[in-house]
Amino acid sequence: MLRAAGVGVGDEVVVPAFGNVEVAEAVATAGALPVFADIDPLTYCLEPAAVEAAVTPRTAAVVVVHRFGRPAGVGQLHALGRRHGLLVLEHGESEAPYDEMAQRRQRAAFLDAKLRGVRIPEGGVGHTYQQYVVRVPGNGRPDRDAFARAIRGRGVECRVPVKTPVHRLPEFRRCVSLPETERAADETLALPVDATLTKRDMQRIAGACNALGGLLQPTG
Repeated sequence: MLRAAGVGVGDEVVVPAFGNVEVAEAVATAGALPVFADIDPLTYCLEPAAVEAAVTPRTAAVVVVHRFGRPAGVGQLHALGRRHGLLVLEHGESEAPYDEMAQRRQRAAFLDAKLRGVRIPEGGVGHTYQQYVVRVPGNGRPDRDAFARAIRGRGVECRVPVKTPVHRLPEFRRCVSLPETERAADETLALPVDATLTKRDMQRIAGACNALGGLLQPTG
């Protein structure tokens, strides 16, 4: 899509660093330079003010990534694109079948009501919970990783959704300030909400998290 729009050598494309490397790779493959902007801490998608701050005379496009099943607020970004004459592309995630999405939402609602000591995700209209991502308060990565090990020891599968932001990978390393991206990479943890999970499974997940979450206190 970038190539078809004429984006190439000498152009810059604003992308998120919080997420998969494939978007930055696609920009580089088109011959353009990926420029990283910070995210909104609630949606994990590009923050419009951060995108505007990253725009230069060489900026040709913005790639908005919908993250974890929660749609990005694209209205402001499309308005920004019109003001600056930029192409705004949206990159989505693979959608689960409707009945599976309904079951994921049901399990997410259960966790929303039961979890203590972790920050539950911001729901929002249209959230399909491709991943149910909480934040583990405390001192960043050490607390999050210890929490993950502890609940895995209690039989709960979990995963760190973004281990290393793209701007810290060797091939795309940039000296850029992305505080919300860094904080999200250090604090986020994806808990299971698969449609195959039973009510007993969900109770075990909540119980394992609640037994530990209250021990971790937010800093500051």
